[in-house]
Amino acid sequence: MADAYSGLGLADVLPGVARSLGVDLGPREVGRLTLPRSRRAVVVLVDGLGRHLLEARRGHAPFLRAAMSGAPGLHAGFPSTTATSMGTFGTGLPPGAHGLVGYQVLVPGEDRTFNELAWDEGVDPFVWQPHDTVLQRCERAGVAVTRIGPHYFDGSGLTNAALRGGAFLGAKDLDARVEVAARAAASGPRTLTYLYWGELDKTGHVHGWQSPEWTAELEHVDDQLARLRRLLPDDCALHVTADHGMVDVPLDRRLDIAAEPDLADGVRHVGGEPRSLQLYAEDPGASGVAAMVRRWSERLGDEALVRTREQVVDEGWFGLVEAAVVPRIGDVVVAMTGSVAVVDSRTMRPELMGLLGVHGSVTEQETAIPLLSWPARRG
Repeated sequence: MADAYSGLGLADVLPGVARSLGVDLGPREVGRLTLPRSRRAVVVLVDGLGRHLLEARRGHAPFLRAAMSGAPGLHAGFPSTTATSMGTFGTGLPPGAHGLVGYQVLVPGEDRTFNELAWDEGVDPFVWQPHDTVLQRCERAGVAVTRIGPHYFDGSGLTNAALRGGAFLGAKDLDARVEVAARAAASGPRTLTYLYWGELDKTGHVHGWQSPEWTAELEHVDDQLARLRRLLPDDCALHVTADHGMVDVPLDRRLDIAAEPDLADGVRHVGGEPRSLQLYAEDPGASGVAAMVRRWSERLGDEALVRTREQVVDEGWFGLVEAAVVPRIGDVVVAMTGSVAVVDSRTMRPELMGLLGVHGSVTEQETAIPLLSWPARRG
C-alpha cells in the first residue's frame, strides 16, 4: 500500500480533464494524466465498474471494449468505497487530504460515528471537506459545469462535500441522463458535464457481479454510453471511469462480531464496512490498541491485513494525511485480502449484512478501475 498513490489514480481524472479544457490549475499542480485538448468534455462515473470486472465481461460491452486497448489503468485508493472515492474524484486529492476516509467513520470529539454516504445533518460538509473541488475551479475559469444524477443528490451532504460546483440537473434513469448530458454539453462554447450512474453497483451488491443480472446491467450501460457518444457535439470528448470494483463473498464466509467475543473485546465503535473495517478502541492507548491488533490478527490470519492507525498513515494507505483528518481514521484498520467479510449484527441492518457483492479493501479486484476515453472528433 505504500505506493498506492504513486501511479495514476482516480484523483487524476478530473484534473486531467480540466487541463484538456485549457483550465490552469496552478503551478503547484503536476499533471500526471494528459488527455487530448477539447472545447467540451463529458465525464461519466459508473459506480462499481471495476477494471477486472469489465475485462471479465468485455464480450458484453462492445462500446467500452473498443476503448480498452491501451487505456490507462487507475487505482481507486483506500478504502475502495463510494464515499471516499467521490471525495478523491471530486477534489483531485487523496483521502488523507479531503478527509472522507470511509463509509462509517468517527466524528472526532463526539464519541459517535456517522455515515459519509448517507451523511448526517449534524456534520457540515463544507467544514468536513474544506478544499475546493475541481468542478469549482473549472467554473471559476469560465467553464460551464453541469452535474447530472438522481434528484435527491442535489444538495446532499456527500454532493456538497465532494462534488460542489456548477449546476445540478436531476434525471431518474440512465436513458434520461444521457439526453440531459448531451444537451448540457452543447449548451455553451466551453462545457464540462459530469454524469453519475449507480445501478451497476446496486445490482452487484444484491446479486453479485458474476450474476446474469450484473451482466445485463453492464449491457444496458454499454448501450447507453454508445448512444451518448453519438449525441455529443463533435468538439466534445467523452471519458468513462469508476469509483471501485467488487468481489463476491459467500454468506457463509461472513464473521459476525456479535458472535465473536475476542473480536468485540475492546472495541467501542465499529466503523468502515465488511471488507474494510475501522475500529475505534475503548482504550486508545498503545497497550489497548496492540491487544486489539493481536486478537484480530490471530482470528483472521492471512485473510486480512490488520494495522494500527499509525501504521496505515506511515504506509500511505490514505495518501498524505492532514492533521485534522488523523483522528477520523480507526485506531485499528482491518483490510480483507481473502474471500471473507466481517459484519456486526448488533448495529447493521440485515439487508446490508446479506449483500453478496462487497468492496472497500485493498485487493486489485476492488481497487483497479478503468479510464476509457473517446477524444473529440474535431477541435
